[in-house]
Amino acid sequence: MGKEIVSAEEEEMQRWLAESSYPSSSSSSGHQQQQQPELPLLSLNHVSFVCKSLAESVSFYERVLGFVLIKRPSSFNFEGAWLFNYGIGIHLLEVDDVPAKKGVINPKDNHISFQCADMKLVMKKLEEMNIEYVTAVVEEGGIKVDQLFFHDPDGYMIEICNCNNLPILPLSSCPLKLPKTNKNPSPSTLYGKFDNRSLDIQCAIEVANQMMDNLVKNMFDISI
Repeated sequence: MGKEIVSAEEEEMQRWLAESSYPSSSSSSGHQQQQQPELPLLSLNHVSFVCKSLAESVSFYERVLGFVLIKRPSSFNFEGAWLFNYGIGIHLLEVDDVPAKKGVINPKDNHISFQCADMKLVMKKLEEMNIEYVTAVVEEGGIKVDQLFFHDPDGYMIEICNCNNLPILPLSSCPLKLPKTNKNPSPSTLYGKFDNRSLDIQCAIEVANQMMDNLVKNMFDISI
């Protein structure tokens, strides 16, 4: 099965790279698309939620999701709290007019999502804490992604998933910023055949290389 998954991903990347190499209609007409300046963005810093009970929300994000309460600027003249973990922050602001909590868990609603290495462990913890959740499975090209959704005390949707099972395939040739690693960013041997492609799609090769490494690692973990 592992070979079938790798083969499918290789075919998908080959098809996408072939399509990306075609000249656009604007280029063929002699009008080169103007390159937009790259924004100096680094990463997602935090998400912010208004809440009705600061103490209840802080307790939820600490106990359920493992966030840690950190110091916030003392110059703020409103009630709130900052929490941090997993490289991102959760900022809470206590207000009186919080929208009514949604009773039905709808996976299509606005939400934040956390990558997870053990879905069953998360489900076990939610069940022990009597937190209602719903599950879903996404399947693409033989790859399955498990999802579960639940609400925080104010009804904001939270997703837990193993979404890194899916490779990231950009739909345009604009460069992507990848997480910084000590690994050589050159393409793996799997995508070595595409080395002569134009530089504007190297980002796709690097992303595919990174995601393929994750996929192979996951398959190796399953095999043992």
